[in-house]
Amino acid sequence: MAVQSTKSIDDVNSVRVATDVFAEHGDFIRAVIRHHIGNNGQADDLFQDFFLSLVCKPLPADVQDVKSYLYRAITNDFFDAVRRVETYRDYVRKYAKNTNYSINKQTSENASNETEETNKMFDLIERLLPQREAQAVRLRYKDNCSIKRIADTMQVNAGSVRRYICVGLRKIRKYLVVK
Repeated sequence: MAVQSTKSIDDVNSVRVATDVFAEHGDFIRAVIRHHIGNNGQADDLFQDFFLSLVCKPLPADVQDVKSYLYRAITNDFFDAVRRVETYRDYVRKYAKNTNYSINKQTSENASNETEETNKMFDLIERLLPQREAQAVRLRYKDNCSIKRIADTMQVNAGSVRRYICVGLRKIRKYLVVK
């Protein structure tokens, strides 16, 4: 039990340190993120993700130039996010190729089939995933809700929503076994 309480104290300290860094350098962090990405919606998501990144991996005590460290860490997080998106797109392309399913090349007469297939896919997601993960994935990809709106709907924080979606998509990929 002592290990768990020590871990809780470390978690609280990590959040406090990250909060202090964001209070002091928040404008700089936003500027660097906007430099790398023009879209404000994605910039806000990356800003929040970077906060979580700092909670998980706080600034080392021996850092002398905090802004340089933050710049490098933000840049690394940005490229990791780009890689994740590209990997996800590659999985979708491979899935489409393996199932002979054209992406964005359907005629209007196939629209009802597409809607039916989409509904079947989300029914499968609801059966395969735990309720919270399925709800987050459905709200994000079927209902096109923002992370903030999903968080409000589910009454959790945005980080939890991102986690539900990430874990849910990972499980779905394993079920699909895309090669």
